[in-house]
Amino acid sequence: MSFWIDLMGTALARVWVTFTHNWPILLVSAAIATAMKLYIDQKKVAAFLNRHKGKGIFGATLVAVTTPLCSCGTTAVILGMMAGMFSWAPIIAFMVASPLTSPQQMLYSAGLFGWPFAIAFMVASVVLGLVGGLVGSLVETRGWLANQARYRPIAGGSGEAITATDALPMAPAVVKRPGLAQLTREYLLVVGRLLAFFFAFAFIGYVLNGLIPADAVARLFGSGRFYGVPLAATLGLPLYINTEASLPLVKSFMDMGMSPGASLAFLITGAGTSIGAITGALTIARWRVIGVVVGTLWVGAIVLGYLYNGLVAVGLV
Repeated sequence: MSFWIDLMGTALARVWVTFTHNWPILLVSAAIATAMKLYIDQKKVAAFLNRHKGKGIFGATLVAVTTPLCSCGTTAVILGMMAGMFSWAPIIAFMVASPLTSPQQMLYSAGLFGWPFAIAFMVASVVLGLVGGLVGSLVETRGWLANQARYRPIAGGSGEAITATDALPMAPAVVKRPGLAQLTREYLLVVGRLLAFFFAFAFIGYVLNGLIPADAVARLFGSGRFYGVPLAATLGLPLYINTEASLPLVKSFMDMGMSPGASLAFLITGAGTSIGAITGALTIARWRVIGVVVGTLWVGAIVLGYLYNGLVAVGLV
């Protein structure tokens, strides 16, 4: 019994130390998330992409990593792109990059892992979005993605299951800006959610620290294990929860010896293939498109994980 009491006490103490080092970052990231949620609308994002179709894959990737869209918001933007008669390449680029990161997630990960890791994660998101778009373009030109849309837009932006009215704003409208009370209420909701996940999963992670020998984690996911990165990338597919939960959990495993590259690989595949991301994708696309997205994320996570471990080994990050 004393073992469990000591374990819980140690875990709580470590969670508190981690929180005291990161609470300013957590509060600022919540503020960024609140502001972007209230002032950035998925319809406007879709409209922007439709106005700048010429930028294609690059534009879709850039918008994906700079907007804080949830799974539903990502789905709405993709529907807008489909109504705007986009090819699959920029749509796949957006599907790959959008779930991975956003400005507030970058700040959150910087607080836990440091800026080199956070920047690497952002760069990886951009690279994978571009790669996914290029792969999508290649297979689309060979006809492999024909009839893969669950909606068939027709000229003018309407389709069998979506209309331009659903996907894009048809006329300028007077938008009521959120007042201070609404901003405060939304901010407190975001802070409450973020702190709940942070404390819960940081605690779980530190409890696991006490139950799982650190050398076991190092043997599986350490920098010297060639299979650590692909194993982490594969485990990220079913085990990722969400950003708020998974970041502190992965941080605890890094403290036990998980390599930075393996951590990066886990977060990439997990974020891109979470239940919300895949469910949203399946509402608009069939399995060949999903296969391109998941394949890009899995292979890309492994390659970038090895690369990041190499950069760490030579002291460049």
